[in-house]
Amino acid sequence: MSKSSYYAPHGGHPAQTELLTDRAMFTEAYAVIPKGVMRDIVTSHLPFWDKMRMWVIARPLTGFSETFSQYIVELAPEGGSERPELDKNAEAVLFVVEGEMDITLQGKPYTLKEGGYAFIPPAADWSLRNNSGKNVTFHWIRKHYQVVEGLALPEAFVTNEKDIEPIPMPGTDGAWVTTRFVDMADMRHDMHVNIVTFQPGGVIPFAETHVMEHGLYVLEGKAVYRLNQDWVEVEAGDFMWLRAFCPQACYSGGPGPFRYLLYKDVNRHMNLVLNPQR
Repeated sequence: MSKSSYYAPHGGHPAQTELLTDRAMFTEAYAVIPKGVMRDIVTSHLPFWDKMRMWVIARPLTGFSETFSQYIVELAPEGGSERPELDKNAEAVLFVVEGEMDITLQGKPYTLKEGGYAFIPPAADWSLRNNSGKNVTFHWIRKHYQVVEGLALPEAFVTNEKDIEPIPMPGTDGAWVTTRFVDMADMRHDMHVNIVTFQPGGVIPFAETHVMEHGLYVLEGKAVYRLNQDWVEVEAGDFMWLRAFCPQACYSGGPGPFRYLLYKDVNRHMNLVLNPQR
């Protein structure tokens, strides 16, 4: 697979002479957070981290995300943390979109470069540091792991998307493929974070309507995306949140591939009590 480019925000602020022309939307069924709103003034910070800032693009919130949070983290040189996660029940995926960083995971050192992917199970021992001399930007997707009696926790692992062969959607002649980082049949995993790629003109030709909540960060390209009853234009750097059962479809607009990092919750019974105590 040829080397892909990934969009990473760099903050800054628009000039006072610019008009409000952004595409931000927040509805009961979906939200669109375009790249143009990821500015310096909306960054957040965390305890026990050095030289970092982050854009929070999803968090558990009534009327919004219910199952996950997602950060875009920017680390300056020498930035990082020896105590990155304070919730022992949180699992995570890290995905690097710009630069490189070193991570120690369950006692083993790794270097994550662009396209690098790390799965971190709950209560794992991990730390990371930017030793590269340049800024590094990565996505950090977190979920409260749903323990199932009789199933072991999934193991930590590190890989790179360029080392994984995408799987074509049947009947699409490769116009729609998915890069899967874990086996769909592995019931230990209760979330999948994949990369979906459409070639120019590729489509989701029906209104997908399903129980899985989605977070979609556009890594590359542009498309017209159907969200509930609306068609919206999205491009590299935009984020979409889709509530469970929100209908979706898309048309890849070209001239290059349209690619996004996709979160979904999987492989668990539906809670029969709304907002159960954890």
